[in-house]
Amino acid sequence: MTLDSPNYSIPKSLERTPPGDGGSRNGRSILSKGPAHPVSSNPRLPVTTNLKLEPTTDRSPAAAFRVVAMGGGTGLSTLLRGLKRYVASPVWTGAVGAQASRTYPVLVSDLAAIVTVTDDGGSSGRLRKDFNILPPGDLRNCMVALSEDETLISRLFRHRFRSGEGLEGHSFGNLFVAALAEITGDFAQAIKLSSQVLATRGHIYPATISDVSLTARMDDGSVVHGETNITASKRRIVQLILDPADAVPLPETLDALERADLITIGPGSLYTSLITNLLVKGIPEALTAARGTRVYICNLMTQANESLNLTASQHIERIYEHAGGPIFDFALVNTAPVSEELRSRYASEGAAPIEADIERIEALGVRVIVGDFAAEGSVLRHDTDRVADTLMKIGLARRADVMPEPDGVGTASAGAGLL
Repeated sequence: MTLDSPNYSIPKSLERTPPGDGGSRNGRSILSKGPAHPVSSNPRLPVTTNLKLEPTTDRSPAAAFRVVAMGGGTGLSTLLRGLKRYVASPVWTGAVGAQASRTYPVLVSDLAAIVTVTDDGGSSGRLRKDFNILPPGDLRNCMVALSEDETLISRLFRHRFRSGEGLEGHSFGNLFVAALAEITGDFAQAIKLSSQVLATRGHIYPATISDVSLTARMDDGSVVHGETNITASKRRIVQLILDPADAVPLPETLDALERADLITIGPGSLYTSLITNLLVKGIPEALTAARGTRVYICNLMTQANESLNLTASQHIERIYEHAGGPIFDFALVNTAPVSEELRSRYASEGAAPIEADIERIEALGVRVIVGDFAAEGSVLRHDTDRVADTLMKIGLARRADVMPEPDGVGTASAGAGLL
């Protein structure tokens, strides 16, 4: 199945494989060699089937779906670059910048990002202290990622001053947001106006507009305050705490989660980019009650003190511990090998590829989609196109209440075949 045609519709006639008739045997999914798990009995998850998408000229909003992406740091902005290609531009051109060689179908009617706001270091930390505003850095990166044209204006927002008393180290985009926040007296409105300047293909919401900070309990019993100090610690995080604990999200955030057809969490630093959002009062409850399909995008590598030696399933378990219960239907897990050169480079930082313990993930009631989701360069990142393509297939299948038939990816355990 490919997503290279201008648009797609779901065929009216689909061959479904009902449970108990080739789709499962004695409660066990035939897609997995692992232990039985509650996939077939979970009403949130679709019945296994083969799905083929047919080209269409239908560009109506009814043919698309709503997506919410939650996280922070480089992981979220990387994901948003892939997702925005499936959102209609203010003036449709059929392509985005360097992606002009490929036509992307309009599959997403509404895209929203929910972004962590606990950073207290660098330019963001200085502005937070000097102007009493939320840290704009992660929000700025998401605005640039969703911008219509990542050229001059986007380069301007990313520009970091190399000299100048008081200016050195600051990002122009951060200063722009700080200025708008001072003019409007409303940080959320400043983000909205900045997004309009960049003509973003989506909405960007801070996880909360409360002035929040992080505290972490470490494995030796010590307590560390502040995100910068937490990430610099040599100890392993056991519990993350948000201060104040009663911080609440924007009403628009809860509305986006309620209306979403597809919700993603990750990739990103396990505690300081992902779990931090789940500590905002109301967000875990909204995820539990959400009608949309909830997808966890697993990191590619472990991270010192945040996820050192944790397997993919243990990442999910740590998230569940802080969210108060299960919040995922699917997990995207990379199973492609990492080159020796990059493995050696990351090993010097104490990081290693995350073990894809698929049977354990499925034992948690989470359907696993495995594949090559990595892109190697000077650093290892998720391949934004492959991840976004897979998410679009999940979204389309969800609207048809069926499972997609991926190309080069599979819902499988321990090397089982494709759908």
